[in-house]
Amino acid sequence: MNSKFKIFLKGIIDVSPLMIPVVPFGLIFGVLAIDVGFTPLQAMGMSLIVFGGASQIVLLQLFSGGASSLVIISSVGAVNSRHLLYGAVVSEHLSDLKLIWKIIISYFLIDQAFAISNEYFKKNKERNRYFHLVGGGAACWIIWQSTTLLGIILGSAIPEKLGLSFAVPLTFLALLVNDFRKFTNLVVIIVSGSVATLGYNFIPFKAYVIVAALAGLLTAIVLTKTIKTK
Repeated sequence: MNSKFKIFLKGIIDVSPLMIPVVPFGLIFGVLAIDVGFTPLQAMGMSLIVFGGASQIVLLQLFSGGASSLVIISSVGAVNSRHLLYGAVVSEHLSDLKLIWKIIISYFLIDQAFAISNEYFKKNKERNRYFHLVGGGAACWIIWQSTTLLGIILGSAIPEKLGLSFAVPLTFLALLVNDFRKFTNLVVIIVSGSVATLGYNFIPFKAYVIVAALAGLLTAIVLTKTIKTK
């Protein structure tokens, strides 16, 4: 079997456990998008272009809450800014690739694919290791797009008593579970989560997402510098 294809398949296999909570997450987005007034084409187009579950949910929440376009764009940008960090981390493993491959990989560089491929890159130095990220990202893409489409089709047919909303936090808890073991990470999570929760009703223009992200980033910077100086 071709080594590239083997690495590609390994990426799919490694990311598969993280896809379980993504299924109801995608359904939720499809249902909510139609519920707040998006057409099926608009909802599907957002998933294809943005391809970021958390930012898409944030966009719907702010849109339905009457937030201004500036706040919506800023909030979605703030939520997606973590991908800049993902790109910076994996760039050292992709420096010898052509621009077209870097563009393709950047599209698939989402939370789950980054989480599993970054660990793979650390342990494996073969030339074609980037196919692991392509495989993981492609698996995420297929699951997200298909469940989004299914949510759009089903619409309000999914009963509320199923409680599918649990999938949104569950998806990110699955990614963060290892970070709970580190004190600094735990502090950052608590600070940003607290700011978002407390600021939901008090921060103007529905900008609590931006403020919480900045608070978490500032906390991380302070803790990192404090630990290094000791």
